[in-house]
Amino acid sequence: MRKIAIYGKGGIGKSTTTSNLSAALALKGYKVMQVGCDPKSDSTKNLMEGKRIPTVLEQLKEKGEALKLEDIVFEGFGGVLCVEAGGPTPGIGCAGRGIISAFEKLAELEAFETYKPDIVIYDVLGDVVCGGFAMPIRGGYAREVFIVSSGEMMALYAASNIAQAIKNFGRRGYARLKGIILNAKNIE
Repeated sequence: MRKIAIYGKGGIGKSTTTSNLSAALALKGYKVMQVGCDPKSDSTKNLMEGKRIPTVLEQLKEKGEALKLEDIVFEGFGGVLCVEAGGPTPGIGCAGRGIISAFEKLAELEAFETYKPDIVIYDVLGDVVCGGFAMPIRGGYAREVFIVSSGEMMALYAASNIAQAIKNFGRRGYARLKGIILNAKNIE
């Protein structure tokens, strides 16, 4: 199973890029799972015909231990398996902790063993690379990392921070930076 994390500053187009990549790989015949790791929970919207799916955190809160895989994994365009981690109520809790809880629940429910995806793609907000947001890099979830960036100062700043985090974790044998995806957005 190939495990990829796509990072980038919020609003840079990483969810659109990730969804397009997932769709293209599915059309090539790969079984793809896309896991949205952003509190906005909009990573899979393009794959779900514009519909928002329930997040792992919402379902955990509602169903507790009765939670099943079918409550949090939904089939989208081209058969892409869609999951949204979710986030806390604004001002309460830690979004990174939400990612960790979602990953723990996916592991506990044996999502990867059950669905057997060829490729798992994590769409991760990269404004901050701490705690839960670093989980795909340091937790063994992703082996490859790509960063979506533009020429804008804040996007480059976030890309630099993400690259530094990957370099620091790389010394321990974690995920590796495989490339930068340019989303120019009419900026030179």
